[in-house]
Amino acid sequence: LSHPECYGGLVFTSPRALEAIKICLKEKSKKEAWSKSLKQMWNIKPTYVVGKATASLVEEIGLIPQGEKAGNAEKLAEYICSREKPNSSALLFPCGALKREVLPTALREKGIALESLTVYQTTQHPDLQESLSSYFSQQGIPASIVFFSPSGVKFCLQHIQKLSGDLINQVKFAAIGPSTAEALQGAGIAVSCTAESPTAQDLAAAIHTALQPHNC
Repeated sequence: LSHPECYGGLVFTSPRALEAIKICLKEKSKKEAWSKSLKQMWNIKPTYVVGKATASLVEEIGLIPQGEKAGNAEKLAEYICSREKPNSSALLFPCGALKREVLPTALREKGIALESLTVYQTTQHPDLQESLSSYFSQQGIPASIVFFSPSGVKFCLQHIQKLSGDLINQVKFAAIGPSTAEALQGAGIAVSCTAESPTAQDLAAAIHTALQPHNC
């Protein structure tokens, strides 16, 4: 972050990446440097984002987000490719250890350099299994289960399958976006609905439709 002159811009695809940036800027000396000059230097360059949640966190640190309506990595890659020239300075991409290769691959194919930097690790919550067991024993099998990320599928699905048993076929599975839907399908789960864009409103609308009886 201290060397905006080395990069052509920034790319953020998750709120966690911004949380890592905020930790970096907590130190007093770095906070001052950011406010005095670094923020303005980065703002001359584009900051590409996926989704409203990430965009609002970008605004919180004083940067101007672009491409938030893209909604997923595939569409953001198209948006970036339409605005960036091949062989220009690399875009800095702070990301998680479980990032998918969709965005880097799409940009590489168009000759747009991307420097991925792992800034956070996704791990299973220590109380996950206990919390799920507690929910199922108190509430029974839910009408629908919503996943917000492929890592959520990776960490939760096996427990949900065990707790649901044969009744899992009654559950409507929903996904926030195409990569999460792919992860569910890859695990052999039928996806009842995917949000049109990754917002609470679109997700609620998709679940509402999926839960309607077919003869209505």
